[in-house]
Amino acid sequence: MTSARLRVVVADDERPARSFLLALLRSFDDVAIVGEAASGKEAVAAIEKERPDLALLDWQMPELDGIGVVRVLKKSDLPLIAFVTAYDEHAVRAFEVNAVDYLLKPVEKARLRETINRAQERVEHAEIIGEQASHVGAAIDAYEAATKLPFLERIPVRHREEVLIVPVQQIASIVADGELLNITTTKNEHHTITYRLKDLEQRLDPARFVRLARGTLASVDLITKVNVMPGGTHLAVLSNGQRLPVSRLQSRILRERLLKL
Repeated sequence: MTSARLRVVVADDERPARSFLLALLRSFDDVAIVGEAASGKEAVAAIEKERPDLALLDWQMPELDGIGVVRVLKKSDLPLIAFVTAYDEHAVRAFEVNAVDYLLKPVEKARLRETINRAQERVEHAEIIGEQASHVGAAIDAYEAATKLPFLERIPVRHREEVLIVPVQQIASIVADGELLNITTTKNEHHTITYRLKDLEQRLDPARFVRLARGTLASVDLITKVNVMPGGTHLAVLSNGQRLPVSRLQSRILRERLLKL
């Protein structure tokens, strides 16, 4: 085994999970943690800067998830990738043979040791890491096909003793506020549910909704105007009168999706 320590970047938007994983890694003498990230965007920056041997990426992160990180990185910058996920083991088998590894939450130390060993073996044998991009991409497609749930057509919202059924086609925006999601309809009706935005986003048709910022989703069809703001950001104006800021990262995506013929 190579005497050099395996250089690792960890990305997870949930601090307790990230801290736990970092603590496990620190218990290994042959591992050097060279970066940690609380978002996909931070993960890309850390990987491009540090050029680690291995990146442990949470499968689901807001704005840019683990899959998005892999797809955004240039092949020359792509390290070995292991996904960390809360999904059941059977759901992730689709990409097990293509990604370096996957880890189920809560991560077990012995299982993490296997991942480190597998990555070290590939580095030691000078495997062409850049080729992993196409392998992971194919695996991701297989995984998504195997685990795809039907898109939601309606969302139940509890109001005291009643449960209102809100059709998804009537939703103008969804804005996260801590553990709560504030839903605004086309008629400017307001509802609140307890749910994680990144989990709900997985259940919504991406052709109908676009992420405007880390905590904001909006109906694509209801965006009537986009104002250019200083610093490369934008302001989306919806048909119900809502004015929602667009982050710099999502502004680039919005330009490609809506502002080009």
